[in-house]
Amino acid sequence: MAGRPPQGLPVPADGQLPAAAARELAGAPFAVYVHVPFCRTRCGYCDFNTYTAAELGSGASRESYAGQAIAEIAFARKVLGPAAPPAGAVFFGGGTPTLLRPADLGAILRAIDGELGLAATAEITVEANPESVDRASLDGLREAGFTRVSLGMQSSAPHVLAVLERAHSPGRAARCAGWARQAGFSQVSLDLIYGTPGESDADWRRSVEDAIAAAPDHLSAYALTVEEGTRLAARIRRGEIPAPDDDALADRYAAADELLAAAGFRWYEISNWAAGPGAQCRHNLVYWTGGNWWGIGPGAHSHVGGVRWWNVRHPAAYARRVAAGVSPGQGREVLTGEQRRMERVMLTARLASGCDLRELRAGGRRAAARAVADGLAEPGAFAAGRVVLTRRGRLLADAVVRGLLD
Repeated sequence: MAGRPPQGLPVPADGQLPAAAARELAGAPFAVYVHVPFCRTRCGYCDFNTYTAAELGSGASRESYAGQAIAEIAFARKVLGPAAPPAGAVFFGGGTPTLLRPADLGAILRAIDGELGLAATAEITVEANPESVDRASLDGLREAGFTRVSLGMQSSAPHVLAVLERAHSPGRAARCAGWARQAGFSQVSLDLIYGTPGESDADWRRSVEDAIAAAPDHLSAYALTVEEGTRLAARIRRGEIPAPDDDALADRYAAADELLAAAGFRWYEISNWAAGPGAQCRHNLVYWTGGNWWGIGPGAHSHVGGVRWWNVRHPAAYARRVAAGVSPGQGREVLTGEQRRMERVMLTARLASGCDLRELRAGGRRAAARAVADGLAEPGAFAAGRVVLTRRGRLLADAVVRGLLD
């Protein structure tokens, strides 16, 4: 939910999809994203669509949010009609979803099951900040039907957490991972951030080692991005702290990949590693492989059959729309065939399964061959008709992908 979407085309009040888009529902994976836009405090690096209690104003509250999300789920059922398959994955993100009571999150999940349907083996994820859950709340989330928890560990170095303005203490994420296991979650994921000003190579290695020691099934590691308008960007602009260093970011990525590989994790997307094939995040794979999903909540994005739309951002505006029974969509775009091809290239090139050479034009195929010659793509995969990045290629992924789009 980071950044601001383009203006786009108007979304019909009834949310109706073009017939060509609706026809694609039956033939592709379907997922549901639920955006919970609340945080106790705003982290200095974050530009996601989130609100503290002081920022909400009138017309929106945590207490009323579950009912509003449930109203949009009923609206989605009307728009999608009978063609949509049951959701194979549901992801509650934010913000901090676990600021809502497990009972409220469970009510939203039951509404998704009742209106849209859940596949028998659906992956159901909830994001959590370590300070926002404890043993009892994790038990409650598991009882509500959640199967996977994604914990925002970020770092195990106290001074790094302080720069990021994270509220939890080092070691809290690992304790939460243990409680989640005891509660019966089938999958536990940890998120890390590298490149924070003041972080050393040793700090980063210790963070990765501590994450591995917590025995998660899945680990994500993202380079710190300095977003305009955040407190972190202002501190860097004033010279209080240095900007992230590109060479250090590359070194940290390589160190993480080495440590994770030695521990039995395998990368399946540039920033994501799994302990086995069943531990890959199925929800995110729907995004990366061009599936369909409906995004519930303020600022949430959706995609069906090449039509992409996004909801109004403020919770009060969202509440008014769903109360009136009209689409909360602020704008949408209908992608051309060429735009969809380009997105497939950009997204699948980030995956360990790689980009199909048949998606590339002549210039892109030549660029793929150069990437192999330069050690940026795997020669064996290329011979089999796919572009799969090497570790060095992953570090230079943006440049490689630009070539593939020629």
